Amino acid sequence: MEERIKQISRCLKAVFTCYWLLAILMVVCGETLDSWTGLYAGDVRSTYQAETATILLAVVCVPVSLKLFSWVLDHKIDAVSLPEALRLYAWWSVVRLFLLFLPVVVGFLTYYLMLSTKGVFCALIALTASLFCIPGENRLRKELRIDKEKEA
Repeated sequence: MEERIKQISRCLKAVFTCYWLLAILMVVCGETLDSWTGLYAGDVRSTYQAETATILLAVVCVPVSLKLFSWVLDHKIDAVSLPEALRLYAWWSVVRLFLLFLPVVVGFLTYYLMLSTKGVFCALIALTASLFCIPGENRLRKELRIDKEKEA
């Protein structure tokens, strides 16, 4: 079981790293590729719709991703055996990061396509919220209430 815990921890760290690398890649592409930057900057209607969608997405996804994981942890994961709990923990951790990635993608697209700072603010809010989800073996053990002494 120890090896499975370490494997899940490494996998979640890799997913978290990819989350940040994709966000950085979007910024690098936005800053270096001029062909799509500001493509819809003059279109007021599209800008308004994109800003509204971005704000609503950030307002919904950030609290839902954080609270949903806590709820699932308390009501679903705690009620199953340890191997199943580890599988569910890994799955819901990835779902949580995916929910946080949606406003990042839409926010940066809104920022670069419409040149709207509201998009980048929403993306930064989601990126900041992801700092509350940094994975690690100690965190996994704490959230699943696994004692190292009991396992040995």
